[in-house]
Amino acid sequence: MGARRVEVIVDGDLGRLLERGAVHGFTCTAAQHGTTRIAGEIADQSALIGLLELLDELHVEIVTVRRLPGGS
Repeated sequence: MGARRVEVIVDGDLGRLLERGAVHGFTCTAAQHGTTRIAGEIADQSALIGLLELLDELHVEIVTVRRLPGGS
């Protein structure tokens, strides 16, 4: 897997917390129904797992994960 764009939707309004450096290189925006959208490019599967593990360590509930069109 080469670099891909991904979107992770998490429960809660976490934009400010995540933008303060917890997730470098990703945009974090408030989404529908009290969720936060985290989007950005990942280098490989290992990077995706690292992102998901970080969110787990922060006790963030993951709602969805999906690949977005684009990427390098």
